[in-house]
Amino acid sequence: MARKDYKMDLYKNMKGRIPMERQRITIPLSGEESISAVLTLPRNETKNLGVITAHGAGNDMEQALLVAFSDGLAEAGYPALRFNFPYKEKGLKAPDRPEKLENAWAAAYRYFREGSGAGLTRIIAAGKSMGGRVASQMVADKKLPAQGLIFLGYPLHPAGDLSKLRDAHLYQIGIPMLFFAGTRDTLCDLATLQGVLDKMSAPWDLEIIEGGDHSFRIPKSMGIPESDIHTRLAEKTVQWLEETF
Repeated sequence: MARKDYKMDLYKNMKGRIPMERQRITIPLSGEESISAVLTLPRNETKNLGVITAHGAGNDMEQALLVAFSDGLAEAGYPALRFNFPYKEKGLKAPDRPEKLENAWAAAYRYFREGSGAGLTRIIAAGKSMGGRVASQMVADKKLPAQGLIFLGYPLHPAGDLSKLRDAHLYQIGIPMLFFAGTRDTLCDLATLQGVLDKMSAPWDLEIIEGGDHSFRIPKSMGIPESDIHTRLAEKTVQWLEETF
């Protein structure tokens, strides 16, 4: 059980400006362990629905995609929280065991709902690759009471191997889901994903990023700045939130 002695402070971005209110949070886990998080709050009117975003296996909460995603949501009035898993706090490359990943997700959720002061009545769980997969498994197992799920690149199968699908738990989920998928994603074959979605009973939406890989990077030959892709992800999410909730 996480203690409620969260530590926080305001911090500035690399250019010395604060585009909206950001608070760096320390969220305690069991024992002496803790994780870092960043709470991003809207400048003006704040909605009572917020989004938590977890990083993927090979990055952390400061990945440009996740920073832009959270900032974009806050600019639209949605409080946003992004956090690190314990192994990233320690500078390790190998992800924690599933139980530890789930404990971190649960602690971040508790902080967002009970300790952030954002006045949230609904929380959406989002994640890049592994972060989203863990959240969805927790929702399927009734361990995470989120009202919706957002997948910033779902790892449907190992790279190039369609024989080992990570789809069984998705059919047990009853809340709305938003999937972002790139056409060059080697961990999520689009035709296979579509087949999975067609068998799901929960409401879902799919946004396809043409030319995008697993992190939505596109070939330079397409002439589209990375920042434009990040903006598109945030704008689509805002549209989905407004239409769904």
